[in-house]
This record gives sequence, structure tokens and C-alpha cells, in this order.
Amino acid sequence: MSVDRGASFSYEEAFARNLGWVTPAEQQQLREKRVAIAGLGGVGGLHLLALARLGIGNAHVADFDTFDIANFNRQVGASVSTLGRPKAEVLAEMAHDINPGMALKVFPEGVTAANLDAFLADVDVYIDGLDFFAFEARERVFAACYEAGIPAVTVAPLGMGAALVNFIPGKMSFERYFRVKGVSEAEKQIRFLVGLSPRMLQRNYLADPTFVDFANRRGPSTGMACQLCAGIAATEALKILLGRGPVSAAPTSIHFDAYRGILKRTRRPWGNRNPIQQIVLALARRQIDAIKQAPQQGGASDR
Repeated sequence: MSVDRGASFSYEEAFARNLGWVTPAEQQQLREKRVAIAGLGGVGGLHLLALARLGIGNAHVADFDTFDIANFNRQVGASVSTLGRPKAEVLAEMAHDINPGMALKVFPEGVTAANLDAFLADVDVYIDGLDFFAFEARERVFAACYEAGIPAVTVAPLGMGAALVNFIPGKMSFERYFRVKGVSEAEKQIRFLVGLSPRMLQRNYLADPTFVDFANRRGPSTGMACQLCAGIAATEALKILLGRGPVSAAPTSIHFDAYRGILKRTRRPWGNRNPIQQIVLALARRQIDAIKQAPQQGGASDR
């Protein structure tokens, strides 16, 4: 027997338990807001579902990939039943199971130069879910957000923690903070990693560095870190969308490491040009060079 789940769905009842932390009027505001998420892998899929449970009414999502067994340790849409299926299709179904009234515009080709304007059209906040190594797409999206005045949130899963940097219109841009334009792929990896995590809280408990393979865009990951990222990103989105609560912005980063039980807020004026940051970058280059010399085991990497 088929059941029309949407017919019996009540938005007000489904999200009534949000009330208290938000007012009824704010919940209705969230229903009218539009978010964009590029990448629906390790963090992006969880971002979408967290926002669906928050009662966000509209979303643009982009991903060109399909689920593989290597995604099982961290990606919310990855299961035996979804192997080989498009991530965007699966996550859209999951979001609609939570909020059937959510208006979803899916970009199954991923976010590209050709569809970027449509992807960001009428968007209130962008949340980054792209693979760590997707620098071309990430630079393009963050630059477009900055030009259009769209707040952009990135929360990276690092080890067993999460590192947050927000890019708010009128403040420091993605490029001014990370300084990745025109440098090599290897240097972009280091600058992005250190910019996200100036304190590098995760480096002390990496059990086996041979599973880190920057050359082949592979590295270890955990589902715990991805879950933490989703909670942080949804909270930042709520504050931005409702205009309430403190919202930090680059050159400030926030890193919480659950394994070590440490929270660090770091401010680096001039971003990766900061003298202290230059020292951290030099140390990171040395550490990564040492890792590259070790035999590589391989692994999964995408966010």
C-alpha cells in the first residue's frame, strides 16, 4: 500500500520542538530562507539534513558524484542500497523525507562556471561541502559569493574535530585570507589546511601518517568530525539568517577538537600573510614533506 507522506505532513508540528530556541516568527523566517550547498559528500549531505530539520524551506544543492563503498565511514547517504546512485538524488530524497515541503533545486552536474549564477540566485547563505581538494570550484564559488554579497560558511572535518571560518560580505574575502591564487596545487593544500586550522590541533594524534596521500588527493577521515561540522554549520547559518548571535568572520577561525577536548579561537590579521601564520606554514610544509617520503597506504578524502 502506498502512503502519501506529504499529504499528512504539518510544517508547524514537525518543527515545533525548535520553538523556544527560536521564536514562532523566526521559524517562519527560516521557512522562507534559501541556502546553497555545493558538495553532498562527507559534510555536505549532513549539512543539508541538519538544515532540513531546522525547517529551512528552500535549498540549492550541487554534486556530480555517485556513492561508493569508500564513503561508508562518514557520508550520511552512503549505504548498500545507495551504491552507485547519484549523491544529489539520494540526499534530495532524504531531505524531502524530513521536510516534504522543502523546495530543492538540484544541480546534478555539480557547481560549474556555466551554472554558478543559477546556483547562487536568490541565495541567503552558502555552505561549503566541496571536497578538500576541489580548489578550482571552491575559489570560484567563494569569489562569486563575495561579489554578490552572500555570506559563506566553511567547516572542515579535521581528525576528530571541526574547524570553522566564515566569510561575511564587507569583511576579509576567501582569497585575502587563504592566498591560494596562482600557487601550485601542493601549496594550495598546505595554505588551505593551515588557514582552516592555524593551531593544527589534530596533528598530534594521527596514528599512521602513511595513510595521508596528498599527491593522490587521499587522506583519512572520520564520521564524527563530519557530524560535528554539520551542527556547527547549521548553527552559523541560523545566526546569519536570523541576524542574531555572534558571527565570527575571517581572519578569525574557530577549531574544536573532540578527541583532545580543546576549543581554540585564532585571529590571524592578514590571513596567511600573517608572520605567525608564515611560521606555521613552514612547519606544515616540513611535516607534509616528511609524510610524502613515507610509503603510502591510500584512503578516502572527500568532505
